[in-house]
Amino acid sequence: MTGAFPGELVLPFVVRVERADPPARTDALEAAARGALLMLTSDDPTWAAAVAEWDGRRIRKVVRRARGAEWRRALTVDGLDVVQGTAQLRVYPPVPVDDWPPELSRLQVAGTNLDDPEEPDPPAPGRPLVLLSPHAAMSTGKAMAQVAHAAQLGWRAADEAQRTRWAADGFALAVRDASESQWQTALEAEAPVVHDGGFTEVEPGTATAAIVLP
Repeated sequence: MTGAFPGELVLPFVVRVERADPPARTDALEAAARGALLMLTSDDPTWAAAVAEWDGRRIRKVVRRARGAEWRRALTVDGLDVVQGTAQLRVYPPVPVDDWPPELSRLQVAGTNLDDPEEPDPPAPGRPLVLLSPHAAMSTGKAMAQVAHAAQLGWRAADEAQRTRWAADGFALAVRDASESQWQTALEAEAPVVHDGGFTEVEPGTATAAIVLP
């Protein structure tokens, strides 16, 4: 497994997963993708230096889950709230990979798996579409990090007019599991593709997600 670089920063996410009322998988995935963009473009001056440093390095994100009192503690740490359908997510300014705020450091990372109670609607036309690879099996938590990576790559690839429209639309997007043909079409169109660092669940270099810009 590839090790972390000295002083490496990570973008922390916490998703609310109550035992009796967990969010739908697609909502959680889309919340993570939007959360990365909202933090990346935040105008909060106290976060600017950390965000710029993080964005200038290899991009890393970690998703943890919380419920009940854990979630209430997570809300006391400075960050941004993202509500996407049934999903509630909080994204925080980047921190050193081994120095999370104590309110977040004990939250669970592994084993976050969610389901969609019904098939998601077709993506709305004209919006960015993040595709998860049909060749990479991942937990929901891992997939959330990958679609957030893809959204960030999409932002880098977008021109100024695309960025302006996207931001004005609240970074609306869709996340879907790609079919074999959808994935191949995206690759042939040279869509931005995430190649994972291999820290968890998949081998280093695995293509996990791509983003198709309108």
